[in-house]
Amino acid sequence: MAIVHIGIGSNIGDRRANCMKAIKNIKNHDIDVKKISSPYETKPWGIKDQPDFINMTVEAETSLSPEELLKVLKDIEKEMGREDSVRWGPRLIDLDILFYDDRVIDIENLRIPHPLLYKRDFVLLPLSEIAPDKIHPLFKKTVKQLKEEMKNDKNTDS
Repeated sequence: MAIVHIGIGSNIGDRRANCMKAIKNIKNHDIDVKKISSPYETKPWGIKDQPDFINMTVEAETSLSPEELLKVLKDIEKEMGREDSVRWGPRLIDLDILFYDDRVIDIENLRIPHPLLYKRDFVLLPLSEIAPDKIHPLFKKTVKQLKEEMKNDKNTDS
């Protein structure tokens, strides 16, 4: 069984209910959710002119391969009503694989660890709540360290 971390976000409709429904749907597949973060209201990233998000993360165990897990998550997004739209734009639900054990995967349509997680407070805040000591396999730093570095970088930006 692999330990996976999944990012969850919504900024359309009942954002919190959308995230909780996604977690319920994740549990309906071969994915055993072990930890669920608190919901965090966060500002949009990328495209700023859109509603705030509710973001969460979960830690789970699964026997699914990374590719199978990605397919399940994309199917859940579609079943919940997510439509293709502009990149980083508003979305009913967004499910991202953040970590899959300590694997590093870089193939078409699948990059693990998530390539931008270290730059995103909306990922690092909930992830640091449930997995502060998880080590990023490329950077060799904990989630907590990445969160602190990102916070320090924001404080030094002019």
